[in-house]
Amino acid sequence: MGNITESYKNLAKLSPDKIAIHMNHQQISYQEWYELINQTANWLHSLQSENKTIGILLPNGIPFLQLFAGASKAGWIAVPYDLKWKITELEKRVILSHPSIIVTTREIYSQIKQSIPNVMILDDSLQEISQFDPTNVLKTEGNLPFYIGFTSGTTGKPKAFVRSQDSWVASFDCNRFDFGLDESDHVLISGALTHSHFLYGAISILYLGGTVFLLEKFSPIEGLSWIHSFPITTIYVVPTMVEAFLKEGIQVDKSIKMISSGAKWSDRSKLEIRNMIPNMTMYEFYGASELSFITVLPDSEGIQKATTVGKPCYGVEVQIRRPDQELAKPTETGKIYVRSKLVINGYLDHDGGTIHSIQDEEGWATVHDMGYFDEDGFLYIVGREQNMILYGGINIFPEEIEKVISLHPDVEEVAVIGLSDSYWGQVVAAVVKGKSSQLELKRFCKTHLSSYKIPRKWFFLSEMPYTTSGKIARAELIKRMEKKVVND
Repeated sequence: MGNITESYKNLAKLSPDKIAIHMNHQQISYQEWYELINQTANWLHSLQSENKTIGILLPNGIPFLQLFAGASKAGWIAVPYDLKWKITELEKRVILSHPSIIVTTREIYSQIKQSIPNVMILDDSLQEISQFDPTNVLKTEGNLPFYIGFTSGTTGKPKAFVRSQDSWVASFDCNRFDFGLDESDHVLISGALTHSHFLYGAISILYLGGTVFLLEKFSPIEGLSWIHSFPITTIYVVPTMVEAFLKEGIQVDKSIKMISSGAKWSDRSKLEIRNMIPNMTMYEFYGASELSFITVLPDSEGIQKATTVGKPCYGVEVQIRRPDQELAKPTETGKIYVRSKLVINGYLDHDGGTIHSIQDEEGWATVHDMGYFDEDGFLYIVGREQNMILYGGINIFPEEIEKVISLHPDVEEVAVIGLSDSYWGQVVAAVVKGKSSQLELKRFCKTHLSSYKIPRKWFFLSEMPYTTSGKIARAELIKRMEKKVVND
């Protein structure tokens, strides 16, 4: 059974003075990091909590990573909370995750202490931690849960999932075999640690023995400055960050690995970033909060097959199944199922006491994405089953239509939804943020889409509704547009 901190002792012994984490005004060596994690684990042991769950409501910084890794070593569960959440949103997630304590800054403490229980100020916690033994830690046994995260889908209702130690330890092999990372890497973490992509990027490279370069918050200017000034070899990004880097227009001559999660990159963006960083190796991966890594696409393969999300990651099996659960043939669309050690334990009940597994008896799980394999074994995502529009008995995936409409230069953002129709069952509707007109977009769609996929209804908004995780809130959008159709 693994632990995400199990390598720290050996790393401290072999390279005690090597920098583990670099920030603007602070550095910490592997020896210091190892001792800090021991002290944090011993502090948590001393609290003698039955629930053994710590909430982390902090900005990017060494204390965030310290509390997360220290909780893991102590056999506790860490729950990162997003600083952008309103108090009501935070309350819902606190109720779901039942933390024994929540550590936050003095400023945030004063804002939430009346409505959120068991809150501690970071400075007080760090002072207490510093009094504990930095060498010996009570050993924890078994494949313990160590991380609670949240998904909101498109409904906006939070769901809490639980991850075990082994799931991340197994995923560290993907870093080695799929992304080619090891102890020699210097990894720039440019986004918020409350986002699992960046938290994982930091914790995984600390496990491998590399160096984390951690920005306090994302800044394209500062990020590019660090790439120029420090021996950065790898950067974790999401596509919106790439767009921000491109706007700066600064040439980078170093060899850089770029690991991207989130939405699929546009071909234009890929071409521009290659021109900006000629010696870049690009890795896109397809995954889900519940399933972790599923497929990976190195840019060498992405050039040949632009719309694919790649091939299965190390240790991951993927199947495409028909509605009757039989395996689909190549190029035949079906539901994507995944089996690996990387999958979550399950979702937490609202009472926080029961975990519901998402895996079947043979270990397969799905988040209801639809896709297909080509003849060469590359996976393609068609859309999500829950977003599918049933138009007169024909299945239409809105994601395909969204990709086309988003290519129009005057479209900032688009969501395609299905609206109820007494004759067709559902009709395709497009909700657009941007300067373009309905007539212009219809003409544009005619050159790229079959006639039945062209939206029958068009709506234009100045702002889209979003879930707390930043996704377009489709359920709310459908409700609003259905109401608008009735009123009109």
